[in-house]
Amino acid sequence: MDQQLKHENNRFTKNQFPITLVCDRVNSPANIGSIFRIADSFGVERIHFCGENVTVISKRMQRTARSTHEIIPYEQSEQIMDVIQQLKTEDYTILSLEITKDSIPVSEYRLTSSEKIAIVIGEENLGVSENLLAVSDQIVHITMHGNNSSMNVATATGIALYEITKQLTVD
Repeated sequence: MDQQLKHENNRFTKNQFPITLVCDRVNSPANIGSIFRIADSFGVERIHFCGENVTVISKRMQRTARSTHEIIPYEQSEQIMDVIQQLKTEDYTILSLEITKDSIPVSEYRLTSSEKIAIVIGEENLGVSENLLAVSDQIVHITMHGNNSSMNVATATGIALYEITKQLTVD
Protein backbone atom coordinates (compact mmCIF):
# COMPACT_ATOMS: atom_id res chain seq x y z
CA MET A 1 0.00 0.00 0.00
CA ASP A 2 1.35 3.42 -0.99
CA GLN A 3 1.73 5.91 1.84
CA GLN A 4 1.13 9.64 1.47
CA LEU A 5 4.37 11.60 1.83
CA LYS A 6 4.59 14.48 4.30
CA HIS A 7 6.52 17.74 4.01
CA GLU A 8 9.48 16.12 5.77
CA ASN A 9 9.80 13.10 3.48
CA ASN A 10 8.70 14.18 -0.01
CA ARG A 11 11.02 13.57 -2.94
CA PHE A 12 10.86 16.98 -4.56
CA THR A 13 14.01 18.98 -5.21
CA LYS A 14 13.97 22.57 -4.01
CA ASN A 15 14.68 24.99 -6.88
CA GLN A 16 14.49 28.71 -7.40
CA PHE A 17 13.96 30.01 -10.91
CA PRO A 18 14.50 33.46 -12.45
CA ILE A 19 10.75 34.08 -12.41
CA THR A 20 9.03 37.06 -10.84
CA LEU A 21 5.27 37.51 -10.54
CA VAL A 22 3.80 40.97 -11.06
CA CYS A 23 0.23 41.26 -9.79
CA ASP A 24 -1.81 43.96 -11.51
CA ARG A 25 -4.39 45.10 -8.92
CA VAL A 26 -4.93 41.58 -7.50
CA ASN A 27 -6.65 42.32 -4.21
CA SER A 28 -8.57 39.25 -2.99
CA PRO A 29 -6.97 37.96 0.24
CA ALA A 30 -7.72 34.34 -0.75
CA ASN A 31 -6.09 34.82 -4.16
CA ILE A 32 -3.08 36.60 -2.66
CA GLY A 33 -2.59 33.75 -0.18
CA SER A 34 -2.93 31.18 -2.95
CA ILE A 35 -0.45 33.07 -5.12
CA PHE A 36 2.11 32.95 -2.29
CA ARG A 37 1.65 29.16 -1.98
CA ILE A 38 1.84 28.64 -5.74
CA ALA A 39 4.93 30.87 -5.97
CA ASP A 40 6.63 28.78 -3.29
CA SER A 41 5.62 25.53 -5.01
CA PHE A 42 7.14 26.61 -8.32
CA GLY A 43 10.36 28.26 -7.06
CA VAL A 44 9.40 31.85 -7.89
CA GLU A 45 12.04 34.33 -6.75
CA ARG A 46 9.70 37.21 -5.75
CA ILE A 47 6.28 38.78 -6.13
CA HIS A 48 5.31 42.40 -6.82
CA PHE A 49 1.82 43.42 -5.72
CA CYS A 50 0.88 46.57 -7.62
CA GLY A 51 -2.05 48.96 -7.52
CA GLU A 52 -3.81 51.39 -5.25
CA ASN A 53 -5.47 50.09 -2.09
CA VAL A 54 -4.00 46.59 -2.37
CA THR A 55 -3.80 44.96 1.06
CA VAL A 56 -1.29 42.12 1.02
CA ILE A 57 -1.28 41.05 4.67
CA SER A 58 -4.60 40.03 6.21
CA LYS A 59 -5.83 37.19 8.39
CA ARG A 60 -7.56 35.51 5.42
CA MET A 61 -4.41 35.77 3.28
CA GLN A 62 -2.28 34.32 6.09
CA ARG A 63 -4.63 31.34 6.54
CA THR A 64 -4.51 30.61 2.81
CA ALA A 65 -0.77 31.25 2.40
CA ARG A 66 0.16 28.81 5.19
CA SER A 67 3.33 30.78 6.08
CA THR A 68 4.64 30.97 2.51
CA HIS A 69 4.36 34.78 2.72
CA GLU A 70 7.27 34.53 5.17
CA ILE A 71 9.38 32.62 2.61
CA ILE A 72 8.71 34.35 -0.72
CA PRO A 73 10.09 37.90 -0.93
CA TYR A 74 7.49 40.42 -2.02
CA GLU A 75 7.19 44.12 -2.66
CA GLN A 76 4.25 46.45 -2.85
CA SER A 77 3.96 49.41 -5.24
CA GLU A 78 1.13 51.61 -6.42
CA GLN A 79 2.82 52.25 -9.78
CA ILE A 80 3.03 49.05 -11.80
CA MET A 81 4.65 50.72 -14.81
CA ASP A 82 7.62 51.69 -12.63
CA VAL A 83 7.99 48.04 -11.62
CA ILE A 84 7.77 46.87 -15.25
CA GLN A 85 10.35 49.42 -16.39
CA GLN A 86 12.73 48.35 -13.61
CA LEU A 87 12.33 44.69 -14.57
CA LYS A 88 13.02 45.57 -18.21
CA THR A 89 16.27 47.30 -17.18
CA GLU A 90 17.17 44.04 -15.38
CA ASP A 91 16.62 42.16 -18.69
CA TYR A 92 13.41 40.39 -17.71
CA THR A 93 11.09 39.23 -20.46
CA ILE A 94 7.62 40.57 -19.64
CA LEU A 95 4.95 37.89 -20.21
CA SER A 96 1.36 38.91 -19.58
CA LEU A 97 -1.12 36.15 -18.85
CA GLU A 98 -4.22 37.23 -20.74
CA ILE A 99 -6.37 36.11 -23.65
CA THR A 100 -6.06 38.52 -26.61
CA LYS A 101 -6.31 38.23 -30.39
CA ASP A 102 -2.50 37.92 -30.58
CA SER A 103 -1.79 35.84 -27.47
CA ILE A 104 -0.24 32.39 -27.78
CA PRO A 105 -0.82 29.35 -25.57
CA VAL A 106 1.57 29.41 -22.61
CA SER A 107 2.43 25.80 -23.46
CA GLU A 108 3.88 27.03 -26.79
CA TYR A 109 6.10 29.75 -25.29
CA ARG A 110 9.76 28.71 -25.56
CA LEU A 111 12.29 29.99 -23.05
CA THR A 112 15.91 30.63 -23.87
CA SER A 113 18.42 29.07 -21.49
CA SER A 114 19.31 32.32 -19.69
CA GLU A 115 15.94 34.07 -19.87
CA LYS A 116 14.52 35.83 -16.82
CA ILE A 117 10.73 35.99 -16.81
CA ALA A 118 8.29 38.43 -15.22
CA ILE A 119 4.74 37.08 -15.45
CA VAL A 120 2.07 39.76 -15.19
CA ILE A 121 -1.22 38.49 -13.80
CA GLY A 122 -4.35 40.58 -13.71
CA GLU A 123 -7.04 41.72 -11.36
CA GLU A 124 -9.76 39.19 -10.63
CA ASN A 125 -12.49 40.78 -12.79
CA LEU A 126 -10.70 42.95 -15.34
CA GLY A 127 -7.51 41.01 -16.07
CA VAL A 128 -4.25 42.63 -17.16
CA SER A 129 -4.72 46.31 -18.07
CA GLU A 130 -4.38 47.48 -21.68
CA ASN A 131 -1.33 49.67 -20.97
CA LEU A 132 0.52 46.64 -19.58
CA LEU A 133 -0.43 44.48 -22.54
CA ALA A 134 1.06 47.19 -24.79
CA VAL A 135 4.49 47.00 -23.11
CA SER A 136 4.59 43.21 -22.76
CA ASP A 137 7.18 41.26 -24.72
CA GLN A 138 4.68 38.42 -25.18
CA ILE A 139 1.09 37.75 -24.18
CA VAL A 140 0.27 34.15 -23.30
CA HIS A 141 -2.99 32.44 -22.47
CA ILE A 142 -4.18 29.10 -21.15
CA THR A 143 -6.05 27.03 -23.70
CA MET A 144 -9.50 26.32 -22.34
CA HIS A 145 -12.01 23.74 -23.50
CA GLY A 146 -15.24 24.73 -21.77
CA ASN A 147 -17.78 27.52 -22.08
CA ASN A 148 -15.97 29.98 -19.84
CA SER A 149 -13.24 32.20 -21.26
CA SER A 150 -11.39 32.86 -18.00
CA MET A 151 -10.48 31.25 -14.69
CA ASN A 152 -9.46 32.24 -11.19
CA VAL A 153 -6.23 34.28 -11.19
CA ALA A 154 -4.45 31.97 -8.72
CA THR A 155 -5.45 28.86 -10.67
CA ALA A 156 -4.29 30.42 -13.93
CA THR A 157 -1.00 31.44 -12.31
CA GLY A 158 -0.39 27.86 -11.20
CA ILE A 159 -1.02 26.49 -14.68
CA ALA A 160 1.25 29.09 -16.31
CA LEU A 161 4.05 28.44 -13.80
CA TYR A 162 3.73 24.71 -14.37
CA GLU A 163 4.14 25.14 -18.13
CA ILE A 164 7.09 27.53 -17.78
CA THR A 165 9.00 25.71 -15.04
CA LYS A 166 8.51 22.41 -16.89
CA GLN A 167 10.95 23.78 -19.48
CA LEU A 168 13.47 24.71 -16.79
CA THR A 169 13.53 21.30 -15.12
CA VAL A 170 14.03 19.09 -18.18
CA ASP A 171 17.19 16.99 -17.80
